[in-house]
Amino acid sequence: MQIPHNTFRDALRAGQAQIGCWVGFADTGVAEALAGCGFDWLLLDGEHGPNNPRTVLDQLRALAPYPVQAVVRPVQADVALVKQYLDVGAQTLLIPMVDTPEQAALMVQAMRYAPDGIRGMGAALARASRWNQIEDYVHHANDQMCLLVQAETTLALKNLHAIAHTEHVDGVFFGPADLSASMGFRGQPNHPEVQKAILDGIATVRAAGKAAGILMTDKKLAQIYLDAGALFVAVGVDTTLLVRAATDLAQSFRGPDSAKPLRQSTGY
Repeated sequence: MQIPHNTFRDALRAGQAQIGCWVGFADTGVAEALAGCGFDWLLLDGEHGPNNPRTVLDQLRALAPYPVQAVVRPVQADVALVKQYLDVGAQTLLIPMVDTPEQAALMVQAMRYAPDGIRGMGAALARASRWNQIEDYVHHANDQMCLLVQAETTLALKNLHAIAHTEHVDGVFFGPADLSASMGFRGQPNHPEVQKAILDGIATVRAAGKAAGILMTDKKLAQIYLDAGALFVAVGVDTTLLVRAATDLAQSFRGPDSAKPLRQSTGY
């Protein structure tokens, strides 16, 4: 048995834009339904979604038969959590709130076996190695890891050049909601100063030879970021898609007088 190849990471390295969708329901049925919709990647959210290693494991199994790549976001940049998510089979992690190159370097270490890193050995218990049925898993695993870190604060922007140049960081993701709040524009991810900071950030990341990413459900803005060089862009959120479609359907039968305006959102 061979180790799964990280085609998502390879596409980013080749400069191929990857379009994704956020999965926050922490439900295998939702994840599997979205797996057949044509996205390149799905983000299994453990920061703001009610996920843990067990629920992520179930969703990874649900996605496995489909031509879509899973990206897993832990609740925080924690070495022990990284170990658990890698052991259940994640190969690409999106780490939130990385403000310094030192934090980024620690996450690089957490994702790699020694002597290149500090990932704990335990392949016999890990789905990632198919319980030691993948030949020489511990010798090949490091080569299939993909680390994406989130720049979501003014401090992260200040350190962006160093973060992007951290060896084995594959990409930097910009979180418009948290970044706008950090910049003093809470609830205004579309503020011109926030947009400019993100566009400048994308240029910095691309100049470092790394992939830039973002979550942006506004189609026009998402295309602007893609045109600016962003390579992994999430364009939808499962919770928002369901609520919006269901609300529109209900209102279509109740008439315009009973319509409740939906709050416009570019993410969550």
